[in-house]
Amino acid sequence: MTNRPALDFIYSSAPTQHWGRRREILAQHPEVRSLMVPNRWSALWIVALVGGQIAIAWLLRDAHWLLVPLVAYAVGAFISHALYVQIHECTHNLATGRATLDKLLGLVCDLALFFPSAMAFRKYHLLHHKPVGHRDLDPYIVSRPEAELIRNSTWRKAAWVFLLSISQALRPYKVPGVGLWDGWIAANLVIVVLVDIAILYGLGLEALLYLGLSTLFALGLHPLGGRWVQEHYVTAEGQETYSYYGILNKLCFNMGFHNEHHDFPNVPWNHLPTLTKIAPDHYRSLKSYRSWTAVLLNFIFNPTMSAYSRIVRADSK
Repeated sequence: MTNRPALDFIYSSAPTQHWGRRREILAQHPEVRSLMVPNRWSALWIVALVGGQIAIAWLLRDAHWLLVPLVAYAVGAFISHALYVQIHECTHNLATGRATLDKLLGLVCDLALFFPSAMAFRKYHLLHHKPVGHRDLDPYIVSRPEAELIRNSTWRKAAWVFLLSISQALRPYKVPGVGLWDGWIAANLVIVVLVDIAILYGLGLEALLYLGLSTLFALGLHPLGGRWVQEHYVTAEGQETYSYYGILNKLCFNMGFHNEHHDFPNVPWNHLPTLTKIAPDHYRSLKSYRSWTAVLLNFIFNPTMSAYSRIVRADSK
């Protein structure tokens, strides 16, 4: 990596590495195909996590207001993040294998997340998988005005990570020509608003605040926040996707196995470590991480890292 700050995207004319690696792995290890089956236990995990998160909100209904953000940061963020991972699984139809049922399970996840996101995530995340690194089509690449605002300033990078949920919410405006609204997204909005109102009047402001802060922390300045940098921010020349193999995978359904996921988006969370073991030569040679906290701190305090530290397809300049 250069010692100069990245003040423009890293342009590449090379095709994404995932398609070629997928072909090679399937040719060498055809048994990988046996891993491409939905994990129906995900539905039970979703119900348990939503029930647990709302139960904690109920316990905090009369708590001192200072206790609410502490519990949200230490406990709630992990549950909210796990629910976002399950939304991701449902987006790829890896919970039941049936699109309608997986959409419904995604809506269930949102019941404890305060903000409606499951159906919009489904629409825009699938775009991310098709043209990885295409600036006009990949909603995970920041817009140029957003990158210019952040650049490589330490405090601006920290503020951006803290408010990453806002950047995520603005994804529809980063992808021209893709309409946001449809019946599922409208239903998602109505359901979550009604649930939030019910929690506010049934359990109180502290309970609703707990759910909101849990979601804010899960997507922001938190050890889990390193995941959003880990996945595609460049720290090794020429490598556009990175995996995380640390202990927090146990709490987030192996979401750190990101190279594996991009290579095989139809392999569910429980089989991703198996995929790595089957084809270690294809993954262990790539740069990876063991600490999301270290990833996050490096992004914030390293002046060579910026919001521009992304590989972008050259035809999307």
